Amino acid sequence: MPAKSKAQQKAAGAALSAKRGDTKKGELRGASREMYDSMSERQLEEVASTTRKDKPEHTKK
Repeated sequence: MPAKSKAQQKAAGAALSAKRGDTKKGELRGASREMYDSMSERQLEEVASTTRKDKPEHTKK
């Protein structure tokens, strides 16, 4: 599942970094913390690897 916005892609990257042990879980906030808890490393890789070209900074709910 690709990211729908730049912010979602960044949050997935932060969560992925914590899953791999590069950063501490305690440093995560908001969406990245929720992604860390609810998604596997493979799912996070898919979202984080989405290209940012032509993506809005944020999407409306």
